[in-house]
Amino acid sequence: MKKALTLALALMGTSAFAAPFVYPAAWTAEQNTANKRGGEFRDYTISDFKTFNPFTSAEATSIPLTMGAGAGLFTQDPRNDEFIPKMADGPATVSNNGKRFVVKIRQGMKFSDGQEITADDWVTTFKIHTDDKVGSNSYDSFFLNDKPITVKKINTYTVQFDFPAVSATAYATMSYTPWPDHVFGAAYRSGGAEGVKKLWGLGTAPAQIVSPGMWVLSSYRAGERAVLSANKSYGDWNKDSRGQALPYLATYSYRIVADLNAALAAYLAGQLDAYGPRNADDLAQIKRAIDGGNLKAYLKANVSPQASSQWITFNWNKASDPAKQKLFRDVRFRRAMSHIANRQAMVQLALGGLGQETYFSTYPIFKNQIDAGLSAGAPQYKYDLAAAGKLLAQLGYTKKNSDGYLVDKAGKVLEFTLSTNAGNTTREQLGRIFADEAKKAGVKVNFTPIDFNTLVGQLTAKGENRPFDAILLGLSGGDNIWSFGSNVVPCGTNLHSYNNPTDGKCATSQEQLMTKLFYQGDAELNTAKRLAIGAQLMKAEGELQPVIYLVGGSYHVTYNERVGGEYPTNLQNSYYLSRDTALTFVK
Repeated sequence: MKKALTLALALMGTSAFAAPFVYPAAWTAEQNTANKRGGEFRDYTISDFKTFNPFTSAEATSIPLTMGAGAGLFTQDPRNDEFIPKMADGPATVSNNGKRFVVKIRQGMKFSDGQEITADDWVTTFKIHTDDKVGSNSYDSFFLNDKPITVKKINTYTVQFDFPAVSATAYATMSYTPWPDHVFGAAYRSGGAEGVKKLWGLGTAPAQIVSPGMWVLSSYRAGERAVLSANKSYGDWNKDSRGQALPYLATYSYRIVADLNAALAAYLAGQLDAYGPRNADDLAQIKRAIDGGNLKAYLKANVSPQASSQWITFNWNKASDPAKQKLFRDVRFRRAMSHIANRQAMVQLALGGLGQETYFSTYPIFKNQIDAGLSAGAPQYKYDLAAAGKLLAQLGYTKKNSDGYLVDKAGKVLEFTLSTNAGNTTREQLGRIFADEAKKAGVKVNFTPIDFNTLVGQLTAKGENRPFDAILLGLSGGDNIWSFGSNVVPCGTNLHSYNNPTDGKCATSQEQLMTKLFYQGDAELNTAKRLAIGAQLMKAEGELQPVIYLVGGSYHVTYNERVGGEYPTNLQNSYYLSRDTALTFVK
């Protein structure tokens, strides 16, 4: 822990620096003892970017997320999961029965444009995220059971957080990225939410983009490539264990590829520095390239279960088609769809046998929570076409037409459109397997991969008539303290995907119960008791089947040997991944 500067120095307005954040030597298996600097880490994405604006971005891979890497008051230590001070200059002072946190900020930190980072940046960022007119994906993170967390400036270098209740995830909540008040605050004060949303579109010149984190945008060519350069200001307050400025790399780039097959081809050709193997076939191709001397790379399979989910959600808000809305809201239909999902075939065919069936929102890597849920009797509606048929018969679908599809009394076919993001070949395969099994059961599924950004827009739309039938997508992110999404489980939240009406109200008593249990679990500091509450949430989730969870893959690690600085093997997993890019270097 670093000692905070005295109040007297702060009030005098000196330019003194607090001690920097030092990245522990234990976080890397390969020390950069020669202080090799420069070079490029070459990454990829299968979907073009939607915006550079951190308040309107919702994608797991985005320019704001990459720029903000390394910026947050606290960060988790992969050795023990503990939150340690990062932009905070020491631990928080806790009072008011664990609901108030006063945090001193490291002095001397600057944005990429040279402007000092102060308490104003945290307060403004909080205000913008919590303005529902902005539509931030982080909006729900700053509320507990509809009651707001408040963020207050005490002085230039001190911020106070007040929680409406005790929260096990308080440190994760406080660790959001601070964006510049002199950019976004100025726009917000003059133009409100609309002023913020107009900033940092894809046409914005990179020189106008300001970053608090490790990277700043250098160039962008739509559909081709984005290049980020090291933020020199970051190195002023971030050092390695020998006192060298971080990051070592000069640039971090994204190649925008058509699909995951194209990404694999580029990796095998030595044009990318890392790749996320999907299945056994990917692993086999990479191993052959390594064994044949065509690729100098590290490869380790089955490092951990995935920290992500793959699922199908049905739209409960379809006023333009009352019959479909009624169908999608009927729990018997959703249970039938879970019975139709041939998860074992998905594991074998889409993942090459390297994965597992999933039935709940909790990621496969969080085994303790999953085991607690199963022990509490959380139900699993496994693959069983006969059981699916019985449930659909209860809904009036007892006869099939000449094409083999179930029809109601009026002869209308039981059908819906299922969309996923084009280019994600694993999801495309999952969708095709589901559609094929549905056909066996007499259900017509019109499976249609579409543009990712279009899909996200449909999923996050609010109202009584949202523009989709069913969507196959995935989620990542969250924390390992309380493994349920604050913007997923409670009614009215941004990714409460199946039911998102304008008023945000729950449609069922089980939704209400899940919302109640979510906040109860977050307020429980005892791990065993929190797991028990999570088990009851899983039981309610399993019974309601609001979302049909499919499969979880295994996390595999491979990277080009030209780059070093990866985590030691025992620290690598799908939650912390394989490296911190601050410690990555080109050999």
